[in-house]
Amino acid sequence: MELISGNTYWPGTLEHKLDFPSLTEDLACDVLIVGGGMGGSLCARLLGERQVDTVVIDKRKLAHGSSSANTGLLQYSNDKTLTSFINTFGEANGVLFYRMCKDALDQLEKLASTVDIDPSFIRRSSLYYASTPEDVSVLQKEFEQLTRFGFPVEYWDEQQVAARFPFRKPAALYTHEDAEVNPFRFAQGLLQSASRLGVHLYEHTEAKHFEFGDNEVVCHTSGGTIRAKKVIFAAGYETQEIKKDRGAILESSYAIATHPVGDSAMWHEQCLIWETARPYLYIRSTTDGRVIIGGLDEPVLDPDQREVRLLHQQKKLLQALQEHFPDIPFKIDYSWAAVFGSSHDGLPYIGPHPRFPNCYFLEGYGGNGTVTSMMAAQLLADELTGTHRPEMEIFSLTRTTKPSPEITEPLA
Repeated sequence: MELISGNTYWPGTLEHKLDFPSLTEDLACDVLIVGGGMGGSLCARLLGERQVDTVVIDKRKLAHGSSSANTGLLQYSNDKTLTSFINTFGEANGVLFYRMCKDALDQLEKLASTVDIDPSFIRRSSLYYASTPEDVSVLQKEFEQLTRFGFPVEYWDEQQVAARFPFRKPAALYTHEDAEVNPFRFAQGLLQSASRLGVHLYEHTEAKHFEFGDNEVVCHTSGGTIRAKKVIFAAGYETQEIKKDRGAILESSYAIATHPVGDSAMWHEQCLIWETARPYLYIRSTTDGRVIIGGLDEPVLDPDQREVRLLHQQKKLLQALQEHFPDIPFKIDYSWAAVFGSSHDGLPYIGPHPRFPNCYFLEGYGGNGTVTSMMAAQLLADELTGTHRPEMEIFSLTRTTKPSPEITEPLA
């Protein structure tokens, strides 16, 4: 699958990229991780810390798939609101998921502070504005739920938004304790630290086919055979080529990074900005004074068609950015389109699958993929080292596509 079209911004922020060998021999290990993007690098780091004999393979260069197109917004709020999660899965599991996201953000911050390649992890607040007057009641209800369960959030009316930004919106939530990151540098830093902890990393090494036994999985690659007691598939959106998830949706999403526009704060607290419309626009700044805006998701997966659409969509993104900040002269330096995956019910897919014995899947689908990948890495690392995590059942790959809050068992 061709994951990316155009010219992504993040790889150019790391002058000396890491190089790893291709596999040229047969190996045996305790855990094989297939995929060296954000999910795979987080798993590798956690398993390395626990001294699990781990191998990572990727058919590309490590961290050069979707992770190089990730725009690096980290939030405890999700594409689906807490209110909606409670309505779908019941109060206990809806609140549990949001709290797990918030905990995962804290864990990401701790990991970011330990890698040698500075990933520019910065705590930010987020402005989540009503795209239309009809969405104001949605934000009011969400504010009540977030406040009720102790999440850090403020409710702003139109005047409060206008006092802080050069645009007017009917209302907004201002959530605290979110963050931004350079996802490419972060993934590279995690892989570097995992390597130092004894994890074996191989790039340009493609898994050709698998044999699933009672006690091991045999992976035949382009360069050798790997015998593993357990396998984690962390292949991102390409996991849908290994097995289809009924509730998974693949689309293309678009983003631009502007020319640097100065070091001074461009808007209130350099917060992350997004909206209630679906698909939504999102905006963030970078440490070198650029602005990234993305969105305009659409069901286009053909790479040639996506290339053509990118020319049109980058202009729409620039226009939208200019409408938000009319006094700043923006110019596009980078524009790209990438495959983006989500799920019908808003949850990631994490855990085993009955058709793949001794295997686990990590599919951090949705707009909060780095956060849910962190959550998944913690769950899987625990499961693989003897600590059962019943919460993983929420994210089951075989869960019903029509959940009901009345029949969903609370898991914590």
